[in-house]
Amino acid sequence: MMKKTYIFFLLFGINSVLIAQNAMTPEQLLTLKRVSAVGLSDDSKSVVYTVSVVDLQENNKSKEIFVLPFDSGEPNSIKSYSDLIANPLISPDGKYEIYTKDVKINPVIAQDYYKDVPESNVKIYESLNYRHWDTWEDGSFSHLFIKSKDGEIDLMKGEPYDCPQKPFGGEEDYIWSPDSKKVLYVSKKSYGTEYALSTNSDIYEYDLITKKTSNLTEYNKGYDVAPAFSTQGELAWLQMKRDGYEADKNDIIVRRNGNDINLTKDWDGTVNSFIWSTNGDKIYFNAPVLGTVQLFEIEISKSTQPKQLTEGQFDINGIVGQTKNKVVVSRRDMNHAPELYIVDLKNGKMKSLTHENDHIYNKLTLGKIEKRITKASDGKDLLSWVIYPPNFDPNKKYPTLLYCQGGPQGALSQFYSYRWNFQLMAANGYIIIAPNRRGMPGYGVEWNEQISKDYGGQNIRDYLSAIDDFSKESYVDNDRIGCIGASYGGYSVFYLAAFHENRFKTFVSHDGIFNQKSMYGTTEELFFVDWDLGGPYWEKDNTAAQKSYTLFNPVEHVENWNTPILIIQGGKDYRVPIGQGLEAFQAAQLQGIKSKLIYFPEENHWVLDYQNSLVWHREFYKWLKETL
Repeated sequence: MMKKTYIFFLLFGINSVLIAQNAMTPEQLLTLKRVSAVGLSDDSKSVVYTVSVVDLQENNKSKEIFVLPFDSGEPNSIKSYSDLIANPLISPDGKYEIYTKDVKINPVIAQDYYKDVPESNVKIYESLNYRHWDTWEDGSFSHLFIKSKDGEIDLMKGEPYDCPQKPFGGEEDYIWSPDSKKVLYVSKKSYGTEYALSTNSDIYEYDLITKKTSNLTEYNKGYDVAPAFSTQGELAWLQMKRDGYEADKNDIIVRRNGNDINLTKDWDGTVNSFIWSTNGDKIYFNAPVLGTVQLFEIEISKSTQPKQLTEGQFDINGIVGQTKNKVVVSRRDMNHAPELYIVDLKNGKMKSLTHENDHIYNKLTLGKIEKRITKASDGKDLLSWVIYPPNFDPNKKYPTLLYCQGGPQGALSQFYSYRWNFQLMAANGYIIIAPNRRGMPGYGVEWNEQISKDYGGQNIRDYLSAIDDFSKESYVDNDRIGCIGASYGGYSVFYLAAFHENRFKTFVSHDGIFNQKSMYGTTEELFFVDWDLGGPYWEKDNTAAQKSYTLFNPVEHVENWNTPILIIQGGKDYRVPIGQGLEAFQAAQLQGIKSKLIYFPEENHWVLDYQNSLVWHREFYKWLKETL
């Protein structure tokens, strides 16, 4: 009890300092209320959402449910929303329910083979896909079941496949048909080594009458996901064409009269998510555009380009549903965590519905955020977000951070992160420049695809173009410029550490790729490295692959490192496995370079534990203070 009391007063004291300073702190960031939409009520007269709050002392999160009627605009706390929103797992006729549970299919653990070794923890594998994201495979697969008064039916009986998809699939992966006679579900029905090499997921239809399953998208070899029916019973889903390319152009497909129509085929963009309009004549979707994520609509019966409905310095990060001539969305920007808004479909004007964190932001002095256009080395316009400290004074000089985005094809939009939080960095006195370098959606398909097999090429030159241009400003302290990033951004840090020509005084790399060969040999989704690096390192006549493993491989140039570097690594990161961070730290230490390793044994590619996240922030800013 005494220990908890001490932590409480420590946090209370830190928050007291926050109020005096009017600037964001890690503690304040992590305890912001987190708003998440559940959906519109069945009568479309209110929106239901949850608010989660982190308790750092207890290291857990509590959740409360709210309903907000559109006519009053005042939220009410409720215990359950079961009488407001129909359960999508129950069939429309109320006779059946769908659910998932794990089913043991294959022997993997020692006890599956030898009953006399109950204490053994050995795992035995005969093919790839032995682990995924942060979990070792144990021979069990998530199956979809139908429950009725007559018992339960395993729709995937005996199959070594998963629904929902791993590692991030959820209830959006299975739906009822409007007539309650069929269940549609998403699965990648490949196994073992083939599973690790492919992105070919399909939409399957199980017929309750015939007890047969058919593949609705067998012709397509890339991702098919997110099936959804209109009120008129037409089916739409998201589709990527190419197998093995996880960042391919994402299109909206509608099945009409037995024909599949690609609504966005001729549009030079990629779709994040979508919903049907209430009368089924349009689809609303969100998509990245020029460093933001905006709301679009497209008509079903006309061969038209999508129409952009919203415009501004924010992200429409989720679409909740339509009510009359308005759509409810989740919106965020670099200075504000997500809140719910309502969009007028006639003019795109937006009105805030929830205000869960207004009382916090109203007490803070927020930094200015602006766009900056730089000419890249090939003459193209390069947009960067620049985030300034609160009360920025152009007559002073500021330490500056070049932020390198991950993905590698992740949009650098107006996102709000509880780790890589630009407002918090600015509150600590840093200017941040975040370039929308090659390999990001929102600038057309060609721009987005350029990065594949060119990790150390034009996209790295984009970073240098952006920081070199910005460093000409009088308020940038050129003796205190740092470079930070995670995942592909962490790779960028490792690579730039050898080629930065003394531009940077410090580096921070979180779960970055350091050695492309060992990355290929230990990562789990091999389709990713096959596509992005060009193939296996042993294919000596594969020009693209050999370039990735030599010229673009940070480990091949580590002898040129000469700058302090902080290396952060998750122990359960199987996407960019632990060896990457350990190899980089060892190379820095043995060369006498000031370096530090922050190891999170139980974290994956992210930092999800709240107290671990607090440690992450404290070590991050401690390092910057020491080296910049």
